[in-house]
Amino acid sequence: IASNQAALHQLYYDPNIENKNLAQKWLMQAQVSPQAWQFCWALLCPDKVPEIQYFGASALHTKISRYWSDIPSDQYETLKTQLFSQIACFSSGSKMVLTRLCVALASLALNTMPEAWPGAVPEMVRVFQEEGGGVDGRARCLALLELLTVLPEEFQTSRLPQYRKGQVRGALGREWGSVCPLLQQLLRRGDSPGAVKARVLRCLSSWVLLDVPLSESEGLVEDCFTALPDPELFDTAVEAIVNAISQPDSQRYVNTLLKLVPQVLSLQEQLREAIQNGDMETSHGICRIAVALGENHSRALLEQVEHWQGFLALVNMIMFCTGIPGHYPVNETTSSLTLTFWYTLQDDIMSFDSERQAVYLQVYRPVYFQLVDVLLHKAQFPSDQEYASWSSDEKEQFRIYRVDISDTLMYVYEMLGAELLSNLYEKLGRILTNTEQPSSWQHTEALLYGFQSIAETIDVNYSDVIPGLIGLIPRISINNIQLADTVMFTIGALAEWLADHPVMLSSVLPLVLQALGNPDLSVSSVSTLKKICRECKFDLPPYATNIVAVSQVCVCATSQCMWLMQALGFLLSALPVEEILRNLHSLITPYIQQLEKLADETPNPSNKLAIIHILGLLSNLFTTLDISKQEDESGEVFSVVVVVLQQVFALIQTVLSKWLNDSQVVEAVCAIFEKSVRTLLHDFAPMVSQLSEMLGQMYSTIPQASALDLTRQMVHIFASETDNFPPIKALFELVTSVTLSIFQQGPRDHPDIVDSFMQLQAQALKRKPDLFLSESLDVKAVFHCGVLSLKFPEAPTVKSTCLFFTELLPRCSDVPPVARVVQEDGKLLLQAVLEAIGGGSSRSLMDQFAEVLFSLNKHCFPLLTVWLKEVLQTAGFPSTRVTTEQKDTFTQQILRERVNKRRVKDIVKEFTLVCRGLHGTEYAAEY
Repeated sequence: IASNQAALHQLYYDPNIENKNLAQKWLMQAQVSPQAWQFCWALLCPDKVPEIQYFGASALHTKISRYWSDIPSDQYETLKTQLFSQIACFSSGSKMVLTRLCVALASLALNTMPEAWPGAVPEMVRVFQEEGGGVDGRARCLALLELLTVLPEEFQTSRLPQYRKGQVRGALGREWGSVCPLLQQLLRRGDSPGAVKARVLRCLSSWVLLDVPLSESEGLVEDCFTALPDPELFDTAVEAIVNAISQPDSQRYVNTLLKLVPQVLSLQEQLREAIQNGDMETSHGICRIAVALGENHSRALLEQVEHWQGFLALVNMIMFCTGIPGHYPVNETTSSLTLTFWYTLQDDIMSFDSERQAVYLQVYRPVYFQLVDVLLHKAQFPSDQEYASWSSDEKEQFRIYRVDISDTLMYVYEMLGAELLSNLYEKLGRILTNTEQPSSWQHTEALLYGFQSIAETIDVNYSDVIPGLIGLIPRISINNIQLADTVMFTIGALAEWLADHPVMLSSVLPLVLQALGNPDLSVSSVSTLKKICRECKFDLPPYATNIVAVSQVCVCATSQCMWLMQALGFLLSALPVEEILRNLHSLITPYIQQLEKLADETPNPSNKLAIIHILGLLSNLFTTLDISKQEDESGEVFSVVVVVLQQVFALIQTVLSKWLNDSQVVEAVCAIFEKSVRTLLHDFAPMVSQLSEMLGQMYSTIPQASALDLTRQMVHIFASETDNFPPIKALFELVTSVTLSIFQQGPRDHPDIVDSFMQLQAQALKRKPDLFLSESLDVKAVFHCGVLSLKFPEAPTVKSTCLFFTELLPRCSDVPPVARVVQEDGKLLLQAVLEAIGGGSSRSLMDQFAEVLFSLNKHCFPLLTVWLKEVLQTAGFPSTRVTTEQKDTFTQQILRERVNKRRVKDIVKEFTLVCRGLHGTEYAAEY
């Protein structure tokens, strides 16, 4: 006891963090020790401070909830009596200790219900209602309510086995008959103190989570409504009502739900008053109740056709909550709660047969048109002055809220169809043509935002209002960044429509090019230009010179310069060859000159950033440029990107020669070629030889993962081509031998290189297994490196290595060097795989190791039969927790499965749990 007290003192009061950690460790062990039974009660003595008493109560709960099997059944009664008397003692003592003691008794009740303690709840009620013990009635009543509240909560978190959970849930359900009248009596008594009523409401909240039938708690839920006007009880009453009507089972009790509708509607006056007084908490709570009823039960209530007016009134109440005055999230936080209700209601209406659907649509289409108006009003920005006073967090929350509104509008479009677009177009037209009463920019912006929300994801090509909208856009007086952004995004959303109606490009393209010059609009203007260049590239040649000229000026100024280069790549791809070359020349010459200048300078941090930036611009340009080949005058077919790359190749080599030791520069160089190879595919062939040589030099000097990834790309595309095979083969052999020497020096510091290397080897086996026939390739060494890599702690590296082995093993039949190495050293691979399954690797990787095991079984069955026997004979391998019988069963199960990979994965998962001592635990089930 003294040690525990000292440790607790250390935990709470010692400023030294080391001592605190030691104390915590000691106390955790003390809690689970056999001595805990003795010291728990001693620590609860009245002369101890609350922190020490709390530890005593917690230790009791730990013992009962986790080590129940240690308690002899003849001690249940004593333990129960002791806990009852301790709870009585603490009912007017420390609240935190009382709660822990209640949780301990609740745990005891759950472990003994229904057999050993059948009438647990009536007994609790009886014990606490009896006079005596010198404890006043109010304190006893609060202690009883605390106990009844934590009982269902403890059930939700208890570690009872599945079959017991069902039994105990049933037993608790039957106890509701004793709890409900007590709660009702306490809530209805005029002289019940506020604290008691609040606890009653919390207790109800706790019990309804056990799926207490709504019909049985109906009276209590109605009583909760009478508690709502009391500010002290408001929050707990809301929680209880929401929990009760949100239970999945409650939709069965339609008659009760119908009685609740008028109760909820009667809160409208309190809601209006709260809004008038700026009482956000009250309006939020009432809205939660209305939404809970509407969202959870819209289908059940819709089906009660004779009560349609009541449900429509509830829908209108929720509409009022959606349109609650004020700007989210600064003056109100309620409207966002209602959005999922509108999805649910729409889904339910659309799920009825067409005849009933028609009836509902007649009533609810006007409601949804009203909803669109309300949402667009809520999406409006505040005045510039007010918006400037918002914090960045508030602005971000508002942005997310608008995205939610946008998603809702897009969904509502499915119900309202083309009429919704016409409706928005008419409103926008009225605003923009009404010169007498100029409207706010916020109003215009919100309507455009609504349009954009729908056009972004829905094919609006057939809509007859789009030409009118495109005609209206140039009439908008854009004097504000938010409005300008939305105009840009709206044009971008209509890019596909513009591709079908290119005559309209001339009315919107100037707006986009003008916006490019404004740094505040860089995201919206560049993304819109990129969409237009991608969708409408064959209609853009007349504008190309202008677009390139404007972009050249802006590319230096915009933070979105990489996207802008991609846009220009799309644009140039559609031009005749001489124009591509002319535009390219004017576009990239300044960068090439800058790069030449930088290549001459002594390396330093600022010119490094400039080099990486220029290489990035080029690689983004090549990502989208030149999808097809071009012919020159002599009929020679060539690729523009290859022409450009050949011109700058020497310059890139010069840059590299100075920056070979810098992984970021090497990565930027690799990215240029990687993106070009990906875009051009086989058209890249003229450069294979040059690039292979340069890659070999790069990798030999300073090995880096990005060079291996580019090599993998080259192997993937060119290894099967006769002309390109020699340089690819030479490069593959060189990077393999350089990597093998890294393995000799110790590869642990380079998991990224090992990862990329394994992916490269897997790609080679997949695309061109002939590479493994080479005299110069040390297949045995590569195999051993794979076995070593399986033991890396980094998951991506292990995944790539497993992939390598699943590509390698099938080659035993057609690549003799592979067959030889597997025959000689396959046992080492099996050992490594079993070591991982035995606990050496993360459980999340077991599927990958199962694939290797499956592959061994499929392609090396006779060998695997012998190896499994030999390897598993070792005592304590792959884990000291598995018996010889379990190992034999595992061997038989694996050898039986040569077709069903899913089954092998299950066998491995099962076996790894046994090896780790987790089989049958809750932790294993959660994973």
